[in-house]
Amino acid sequence: MKAAALSADAKDALARELPKDAHCRLALRAGLAYFGAVATPHGWTFRTRRAGIARLFRTLLDDRSAGAIRRAPEPRLYRSTTYEIDLDDTLAEPPPKPKAKCDRRVELRAAFLCCGSLASPQHGYHLEFAAPGPERADRIAQLLAAERVEPKTTLRKGRHVVYLKGLDAIVAVLTAIGAFGAVLHLEDVRAIKETKNRIHRLVNTEAANVVRAASAAAAQREAFAYLADAYGLRNLSPALREAAQLRLAHPDETLAELGKRCHPPVGKATLNGRIMALMRLVRRLRAGVAV
Repeated sequence: MKAAALSADAKDALARELPKDAHCRLALRAGLAYFGAVATPHGWTFRTRRAGIARLFRTLLDDRSAGAIRRAPEPRLYRSTTYEIDLDDTLAEPPPKPKAKCDRRVELRAAFLCCGSLASPQHGYHLEFAAPGPERADRIAQLLAAERVEPKTTLRKGRHVVYLKGLDAIVAVLTAIGAFGAVLHLEDVRAIKETKNRIHRLVNTEAANVVRAASAAAAQREAFAYLADAYGLRNLSPALREAAQLRLAHPDETLAELGKRCHPPVGKATLNGRIMALMRLVRRLRAGVAV
């Protein structure tokens, strides 16, 4: 899923949900007006590029203050449509800071609807709010801090950006504002990534084990060839002679596979003990120590 699609789907889902409690609806209306209002020559105007958000805000307005939804004239280079609703001056003023937890979360939802965006998790976890002014950026940061997450801030193209990077913090915020569809998508992506990483680790570990086993087998074969020339395999005990002959005859097999060829078959640990005894003997021969 692309970043734009993920943000758009989350916003459309949230725009279809109207809070049940009246005080939450008032908090949502105040938050949308505060974070979505822009100053125009004719007064304050609520502006959004999502038709669902415009309909939500129009529904929350009472009949006396409700303005009609209209399409703003856009340059031809823009493919999306901007929707506008005229506001009373009182709605554009900063609302009192909500005291109830549910009202704070509803206001945070309004901030996400107006100026939030969610990046595609395939390219990294990133949630940001591009606030049109420092006061609104500070308010968003306070709302996020109330959810026990620590946002970061930056200035980008004249806009104050409040953002989060960690997946756990992003999931906490999306859960708080009710964007459960986006949360499920992020968790699915995380599960897939973790599964892929686990498979890669297992494959890399197995490949490393194969390389080590092949190197050890080659060293053993070279040592036992030297042992046959310098000492003679016939001078070894039957068990050690059998181990040396099996390694020379089957250089690519594992110790477990060689153990099954023994008469009688032995386990990996037993055969490894015999191999180590042979390697010690080779080292003594190469050092000129009498055996």
